[in-house]
This record gives sequence, structure tokens and C-alpha cells, in this order.
Amino acid sequence: MLETAAMASLTIEAQQITVRHNPDRAAVQAVSLRVEPGEQIALIGPSGAGKTTLLSVLGAARQPEEGQLLLAGANPWAMRGRAMRTARQRLFIAPQVPPLPPRQRVVTAVMAGQLPVWSLWRTLRSLWYASDAAEAYRALQTFSLGDKLWSRVDRLSGGERQRVSLARGLVSRAEALFIDEPLSALDPALAEQTLRALVDHACQRQATLVCSLHQVDLALAHFPRIVGLRDGELVFDLPTAQVSRQAVQDLYFGRESDSDGGASIHSLVPGAGAEAGAVSIASRCA
Repeated sequence: MLETAAMASLTIEAQQITVRHNPDRAAVQAVSLRVEPGEQIALIGPSGAGKTTLLSVLGAARQPEEGQLLLAGANPWAMRGRAMRTARQRLFIAPQVPPLPPRQRVVTAVMAGQLPVWSLWRTLRSLWYASDAAEAYRALQTFSLGDKLWSRVDRLSGGERQRVSLARGLVSRAEALFIDEPLSALDPALAEQTLRALVDHACQRQATLVCSLHQVDLALAHFPRIVGLRDGELVFDLPTAQVSRQAVQDLYFGRESDSDGGASIHSLVPGAGAEAGAVSIASRCA
């Protein structure tokens, strides 16, 4: 059973986890990963690499077929009742396509981030009366959405819905945030602004942040640790300063890519040359 004191310093560890969506192919194959409290990690890799599946396992939303997940040293899938609910209160998952009810007000959608810690009465009351609108506004304003506080979800663009989902994570009481492709519907300038705000918030509250990204340049610029996945397998797990251009090239285009493939890496890491030098990181938690 996870005690409150243990959860205050939540360590997350995947041990040789394997997940299969069908019998013929593993979405994640024998992956081991340890996440310390307050760490910030970017998952990168080509489409179908297993990033979303790995996030769902780390967030205790998907039970692996093989291996185990440990939260503060305990397997959440061996828990029952209150112990399992307590563990999940410390975890927040933001899917790429957020499941926001279309007729719901944005203020209600944001404050739903606190549902795991609300009583049944408060949960039911929130369906008719918006609570803590000021807190919801502050979270939305972090992503330049304060003016959408009283809008309906079905009046929002795809990018706005993604940012509402991130604002929900900000108001949650979770100690670990698992964010899946939060920038897919955003233009480059807004993507940079949004990711910086998300990382800064995680730093300020000392929350763990694991984020899957297709924008490799932003992953390298904002995260101190990079995990590369390909075909469901862990290819590398490195401090950002040790991730070379060649490592990124091999991850996305394979080791068999010819020398002309260097042109492709410019679309992943602008400014990167053909040589395999280390890519520097621009920001960390202070």
C-alpha cells in the first residue's frame, strides 16, 4: 500500500514492461525506465514508436502484459479500493485528443482536474455551479486562454482544447504529469510558448513531467533528459547534452540511412549539421 509520506516523493519505475495491442506485435517491448521525483523527460521517436502506450503505462492507465510498474516501490495494479484511488490521485494524464464534453463550460472542464480529490457532493455540484473560477482563470491565462473561461468547449478550436486540457493538469493536485503530444494542433510560436509555460509550471511546483513530442527541437531545448523509442523498444535514455545529431538521425531514419539523409535532420533539429555533435539544452529547472 502506498502511504502518503511515500507518495510525497513519488518515484516511478517501469521494469521490463511489454504491452501488446494485438498478439502479433508489441506496442512496447521490454522497456525499463526509472523516473525520479520532479524529473522532466521528453519521449521522442517516429510515429508508432510506442510513446503514447508508454505514457499510459507510466500513468497507471494501462496494465502491462509483462513486467511491472512501481509507484514509490509498490505495484498499483496489486492495490484495491482506497489504495488504488490514492495512487491515481497523484497522477495526471493529458491525451493528445482531450475527452472534453462538447457542451461543457471551459471553467468546468478545467476544474475537472481536481475530480480525483473531490467528494461526491462537490463533484455533482460542479455540474451546475462553477467553483474556483479564479483558479481556472489563472491556469487558462498561463496558456493565453483566460478569455475562454465561460465559453463552451464545442466553440473552441483543436489547439484551444489541447491547452484547456493542459490547464486542467495545472489545477490538478497530481505530483506527476504525463502529457501526450500537447503541441500537435499549435503553430510554431504558440507551441514554443505553451511548452515553456508547461515546463515552468512543473518546475515551480516540483512536479514530475513526462511529455511525448514530435517536435524534436523543442524537446532538446526544454527537457534535460531525452528518451528515444523506435518500434516499441528503448533506443536511448540520455541527458540532453549527450544526445547527438547522429543519434536523432538514426532514431528517425534508421542506421541504414545514407549520407544524404543529413538533409532530413534539419526538419527535426533546425541548425543541426551532418556531423554527430552534441545538441545543447537551453533551459532547466533552476
